[in-house]
Amino acid sequence: MRRYNLRVLFLWFVLLGTLSSCSHREPHFRIGISQCSDDEWRHQMNNEMLREALFYDGVEVEIRTVKDDNIQQEKDIRRFMKEGVDLLIVAPNEAEPITPVVEEAYNQGIPVIVVDRRILSDKYTAYVGADNYEIGKAIGKYVANVLHGKGTVVEIAGLSGSTPAMDRHQGFMNVVADYPDIRLLAKEDGAWLRSQAEEKMDTLLDLFPQIDIVYAQNDRMAAGAYAAAARQHREKEMRFIGTDALPGEGYGVEQVLAGELDATFIYPTGGDRVMQIAMDILNHRDFPRETLLNTSVVDRDNALIMKMQTAHISTLDEKIETLNGKINQYLARYSTQQGILLVSLVALLLVIGLLVAVYLSLRAKNRLNRELSLQKKKLEEQKTQLIHQTELLEQQKSQLEQLSRELEAATHAKLVFFTNISHDFRTPLTLIADPIEQLLADTSVSTQSRQLLELMKKNVHILLRLVNQILDFRKVENGRMELRLEPFDLLDSFRGWNDSFRMALLKKHISFSFETTPDADFRMMADAEKMERIYFNLFSNAVKYTPENGKVIIRLEMAEQNFRLEVFNSGSYISSTDVEAIFERFYQVDGHQAGTGIGLALVRAFVEMHGGNITAHSDEKGTTFTVTFPKQDISLYHPTVVTLPAEEKEVSSTLVDAEISTEGEVAEADCPTVLVIDDNADIRTYVKSLLSKDYRVLDAADGATGIRLAMKYVPDVIVSDVMMPGMDGVECCRRLKSELQTSHIPVILLTACSLDEQRIQGYDGGADSYISKPFNSQLLLSRVRNLIANRRQLKQFFGDNQTIEKETISDLDKDFVSRFKSLVEAKMKDPDLNVEDLGRDMGMSRVQLYRKLKSLTNYSPNELLRQMRLKRAASLLASSEMTVAEIAYEVGFSSPSYFTKCYKEQFGESPTDFLKRRG
Repeated sequence: MRRYNLRVLFLWFVLLGTLSSCSHREPHFRIGISQCSDDEWRHQMNNEMLREALFYDGVEVEIRTVKDDNIQQEKDIRRFMKEGVDLLIVAPNEAEPITPVVEEAYNQGIPVIVVDRRILSDKYTAYVGADNYEIGKAIGKYVANVLHGKGTVVEIAGLSGSTPAMDRHQGFMNVVADYPDIRLLAKEDGAWLRSQAEEKMDTLLDLFPQIDIVYAQNDRMAAGAYAAAARQHREKEMRFIGTDALPGEGYGVEQVLAGELDATFIYPTGGDRVMQIAMDILNHRDFPRETLLNTSVVDRDNALIMKMQTAHISTLDEKIETLNGKINQYLARYSTQQGILLVSLVALLLVIGLLVAVYLSLRAKNRLNRELSLQKKKLEEQKTQLIHQTELLEQQKSQLEQLSRELEAATHAKLVFFTNISHDFRTPLTLIADPIEQLLADTSVSTQSRQLLELMKKNVHILLRLVNQILDFRKVENGRMELRLEPFDLLDSFRGWNDSFRMALLKKHISFSFETTPDADFRMMADAEKMERIYFNLFSNAVKYTPENGKVIIRLEMAEQNFRLEVFNSGSYISSTDVEAIFERFYQVDGHQAGTGIGLALVRAFVEMHGGNITAHSDEKGTTFTVTFPKQDISLYHPTVVTLPAEEKEVSSTLVDAEISTEGEVAEADCPTVLVIDDNADIRTYVKSLLSKDYRVLDAADGATGIRLAMKYVPDVIVSDVMMPGMDGVECCRRLKSELQTSHIPVILLTACSLDEQRIQGYDGGADSYISKPFNSQLLLSRVRNLIANRRQLKQFFGDNQTIEKETISDLDKDFVSRFKSLVEAKMKDPDLNVEDLGRDMGMSRVQLYRKLKSLTNYSPNELLRQMRLKRAASLLASSEMTVAEIAYEVGFSSPSYFTKCYKEQFGESPTDFLKRRG
């Protein structure tokens, strides 16, 4: 019931608003007026049109005045057309230029009223204005009457291109032609303006000593002619006749009363008649197409009466405007009162509706209060119970959060422990793996020794696989394990890997069978390394937990949507509780405590990275692990194998401590020098044994000692371990790259840690290469050779028009070279300039400067100094008029003969020969 009442009130409110809006809806017309001039006559016409428009509701009038500009009037008319006015009123400035645009508006269906001046076409809706031809005739008759048929006349006409000027002249001349004794002395164009008429009258007065009547086509030009005659004191000799007869101070009627004009002829404005015809057109009523306004003479006999009538009419016009303003105020007040009444009515209806709603709400509230009072007691009892339970839950939550933090900390500590111990395993593995490889490559090793070495190699690889498994699991835990996809055939790979378990199966007398779906395509996109980890882990577990004389069955099947791998081993049973948790990290089934406890967790992670799934099932017969991989159309994929640089692959590597070696181990005085920094003495000894055949090797047991040796000896390459006590390898590299004496030296970092974060730190510190432990000896030797060879390729950087832009040159080294060149150029004239002076100015010792430049450019300081002097001399020979001797002293040679000798050795000809050839 309440909703129904509110809907009725709402509909009533909408109805009232609709009726109110409809009651004020009135027709609306927009009229555009284009006036040709801006004078008193036009002002009176505009006022008449605006005043007449007040008598019509919903009419909007816009007047635009062009001030005798034809182009602007055309623009204004086109603007009115674009804005979509309902009717156009045009007073053409000149007939010919304005006729086309008026015709265009008429052709578009816009009604056009032409006022005052005509156009050169009949394409208009109506014309309102005086008959200028008849006005001209009336003035001609008046002149003939005043002169009694005999005398002289000058005519000052309006704008020559306007139709009123042409018509008035024509009418005047048609009457005067009947009087042969009346002579028209001259006709001048006054352009309807007083100033121009005054100038023309000055000329006429000079030309004609006798003028009886001056006829001006409007009162303004007549006033100008009178002013010109008054300046020459001839105004009493002639009579002045004007046209317009406008009332008001300084206009035609006043001029007649003042004696300046003898007469003026009324040129009616007709603004009120124009607006009446416009409204007849817009309201589709009958209207006359041609409306001609009458004229009459105003002279001293009737000027006073006309002035009084005009003043009375002006007073009435003012009263009309006042009344219209009051009517508008009353209408606005009425509209406001009507709006207030409607709002009050709506507010009253809303109040009534609200009262009804309040009444209904109070009834509902009383009913609800009774119900709520009954429930309140129950809620209070439940609230007490909830508070008690909440306190218990908060306590349990705090305990669980504490246990969770402790568990997380313990798990993190365990992972950190495994990671660190795995790094420690890599160093001794390096000292085992690479020597075994070298011994196996020796053909003199006996067969029995080779078998033992093969066994050692196999177990080293097993240890390395376990270490990598722990590090991979750490990467999985940190979310940094990457998947490198490439086309992969499951069947071919699994069959090849089965051979790796042949000896283990024979040793335990295990029956093995490998079953597969015949003629099936088992190709997919996969990471081969991770697929190997998955298969080896599952197969190893199966062999490990199968008793002697048991069996292992592996099935590879292709279903509709996926590939399915099943690994079954007999004789082992896992309880349902253990099966659910077997893939969790560090979980070990009771009774089987061997292993790390992360193998199956790593397998599950690798399987899920491939979009697959792994499950386990166990019963009295044995245990089955089932892995599914989604089938893929490998033709839609491109291989996405991520290949790391050779020096970053985990082959087998390591580095360690060293003490400073003696210089007795140097192979040659000029051979490259390598500095080894490692805290492990065995690693230092091993690396020295690899490098000592081809290089001079220095070694240091810590970073600080290594930096001192590098500053002293400026080696060609530095090989440094990363994890060292005190200053680690990354910090050592950063300091070496920030020192001027050592910034150019390539640095190779060795580490047992293969995490990308540590590699990024090393490269950010300025490292040139990164090799992971355990490393391959050939890899290390190849990298050292390449770095030294790359440095030697820069030896021509001081050549003509060459700059140092190679990425292998640091900003510090570029600055060093630039400073050296600037120093040599500044002191080149000094014949006693030597290496000691250059080193002192560069802030280095003679030896440090020699080794720095030799390492960067393969030239000694003296060689560079001589080359720069000779190149400067060659430039002077080619561009100056100096003699050979002058040039020799200019570039710092002690004698011209020595200069000539050096120049010929460098360029193949003597300076004199060059000058002859140039001349």
